[in-house]
This record gives sequence, C-alpha cells and structure tokens, in this order.
Amino acid sequence: MPIVRIENLKDHAGAQVTLRGWLYNKTDKGRLQFLQVRDGSGICQAVVFKKNVSEAAFDAARRLTQESSLIVSGTVRAEERAPGIPGGFELDVTDLEVVQIADEYPISPKEHGVEFLMDNRHLWLRSSRQWAIMRVRATIIKAIRDWLDSNGFMLVDTPILTPAAGEGTTTLFEIDYHGTPAFLAQTGQLYNEANIFAFGPVYCFGPTFRAEKSKTRRHLQEFWMVEPEIPFCTLEELLEVEEQFVSYIVQTVLKERAVELKVLERDISHLQKVAAPFERLHYDDAVAMINAAAAQGITVPPNDDPLTAITWGDDFGAPHETYLTMQFEKPLFVHHFPTEVKAFYMEPEPDRPEVCRSADLLAPEGYGEIIGGSERMSDPQKLMAAIEKHKLPADAYDWYVQLRQYGSVPHSGFGLGVERTVAWICGLDHVRETGAFPRMLNRLQP
Repeated sequence: MPIVRIENLKDHAGAQVTLRGWLYNKTDKGRLQFLQVRDGSGICQAVVFKKNVSEAAFDAARRLTQESSLIVSGTVRAEERAPGIPGGFELDVTDLEVVQIADEYPISPKEHGVEFLMDNRHLWLRSSRQWAIMRVRATIIKAIRDWLDSNGFMLVDTPILTPAAGEGTTTLFEIDYHGTPAFLAQTGQLYNEANIFAFGPVYCFGPTFRAEKSKTRRHLQEFWMVEPEIPFCTLEELLEVEEQFVSYIVQTVLKERAVELKVLERDISHLQKVAAPFERLHYDDAVAMINAAAAQGITVPPNDDPLTAITWGDDFGAPHETYLTMQFEKPLFVHHFPTEVKAFYMEPEPDRPEVCRSADLLAPEGYGEIIGGSERMSDPQKLMAAIEKHKLPADAYDWYVQLRQYGSVPHSGFGLGVERTVAWICGLDHVRETGAFPRMLNRLQP
C-alpha cells in the first residue's frame, strides 16, 4: 500500500493508501470517529467506522489526543463536502496505528493571546494559518530565485560578519571579532558592488540584522533580504527590473498557493492587479499630496489616526506611506528622496544634489516599503566626500572606494525584504507571523 501525502490524494481516488501524520482535531460520534489528520502538506478527514476496523484500531482511534502521531490506511474517496485542506477527498480507514499518544496539547482549538502563542511558537507553527503562511513564504523565496536565475543574475554569497556599517551606524549589532569590533551585516550590497565588476548582474540572499528600537508591526531585528546589483544600470532601468520582478513573485503565488491564500481568507483582488508597469511618484509630489490631505483632516487605517503634515526633507512614516498607497491600485514607486535621509552611497541628481537617484517601492493596502533601491555613486571623489560627511571610518571603506578607480560604471541595485513581502501577499497584520522563529525587539525565544 503506497504511502502518500495529503496534497496528492486527488491522484489516488478509489485506491488504498497510507497516510502518516498527526491528529489536528477529532469528532467522536460513537461508532464513527472523524479524525482530522495533517501531514505537513494538508489536512484530510479520516473516517473510522467501527465495523470496518479491528477492535484494537477503533479503541486506538478513540484514545487519540490532539497532536498524537499516527499512521492510517484506507481507501481514498472523492467527497466534495469533505473538510480539510484542500478538501474534497477523505479516507475510509481500514487500519490505524498509533505512534505516540500526545500529552495534553497547550494550544487547544480556541482563542489564545498573541504573547502566549509566541511563547509557544514552536507549536503554533502546526496551526493551519501558520502552515499556510510558511508555504507562501517558501513559494515567494523560490519565485525570487527562479526569476533572478532566469534573467541573467548570478548568486554570490556575501559575509554576515562585516567591519563597517552598510546602512547606518545607529542600528548595528556589534560583536567581538577576536579583539576587533565587528558587526552583523545590515546588507550585502557593498560586497555585491564589488561582485558586479567580476560577474555582471549578481544577487545575494540571506539574513540581515538591524538593531532598531522599534516595536511596530513592520520591524524585525533579523530578516531575510534579496539584493540584486546591476552594472551599466540607471535608476530608470532599475525600476523596470523591480516591477517585472515583483509582478512575477505575486503572480506565481496566486497560481501556486491558491489553497493557502484561501486558508488565510486573503482578498486577492489587489494582488491580481499587480502587473508592470507600476505607478511612479516624485518625492516632491508625494509631500504635496500628503500635506494637502493632512490639511483636510484625512485619517488613515488601521487606527484611523489623523494624517500629519510633513516637512520637505523628512522621511515618511507608516501613516504617510499608507495614505500614498491608498491613492493607487498597484504598488507605488516614490523616487528622488532627499539626499539627507538616504544612505551615503546614493547618487545625487546632477542638477539638484539635494535629492538622490533613489526609489522605494510601497506595497498597496498600507503594507509600506518592500523595496529600497538606488543608483550608486560611481565617482571615487564624490564617494569619499560622502563618507567624510557621514563621519564614517574612511579606512573601512578603502576597498569600496577602489571599486570606482578601476573601471567604474553607472550601477544600481535594490533590496527586497522577504518578511514584509510575505506580510503583504498573505494580508497579515504583523510581521511576527512571516517567519518560523521571528526575532523582535522583545523576543529572542524560542
């Protein structure tokens, strides 16, 4: 009798199969036991009818507790009313073996507080909601790599331990590197800028770290980021790459994870509209829109807080980003931010140096920035002046400046945060559910 996964039951209608998994839930109807069995690929209803199994097997079914591990065999039956994920099939059980009777499970089928669930994250992952989120995340990551690998980019891994800041000195995790101060990487971008001169378009993909004193629904201390870098690329060309890239990711999830999005009760109408080209809005125009709305007393979700005015030169807060994305159906590029609020390496606009050739991609529905990108400085003298202005240790960036002395070219790149992208596509209220074991300001366990 073949051992199959629940997601493949549709290929075995009428056949006898074996499932191996855990009891998700159970309904006791006396001579009938309705078992909700999960195996990591889905949930299937297994029907144990007393007359169809041995007395030992039926007694074992009645003794099962939530999350007990078991092996069940039987005939796959098509039944469109059958509950489960994806549903439509159930198992008429002919044999059942208990692997272990689980202790009383801490997370019962009722409402629990977030902190309790986070304390039990290692168990919460077994819920259908968390199962669906992690499967969407896996598809997002695969789509990221598939698109880049198929469009001329080469994966080059970059260091986690670095000697200097890549984004800003105030959010560094410092460690002792054999007596020398070192830091957990905020980005692999600077190293990727070296890699493009050897390999052409490249990307790195891995964990990044930001010691931000923030408890917002968008921030984590550790998150995953993919960072493509492209030689001979202007900001305008970069935005075309980004919109093709993001469109592919979203459409792939819609195609391959419809079941999981249904489990999450995700309204996919906004996602279905994600296709290049995306809207483009200059920072100047964005400030004008925000201030006009603030003057009218506009409020923004999720708490209907009044939108506050912004001074030119300030970065946006979450309410500002939310308001801007509410005005458009697709993801929104806001470009040409003030130089003072962006990283030191971003190329200033030649005829207007107070703004730089940068762009943030804001996801619809108030999910905020999912991509930050820019054209990089390609002139060594200009870069050294920027390093000095930001009071960064010049010797730590000697190698970085040298890249501009040996065959420098205009080049651009961006970073996409996986967790914020997962939150947007899944329709989550908080990034704490976007990874298996999130690291937040107040949480290092489990």
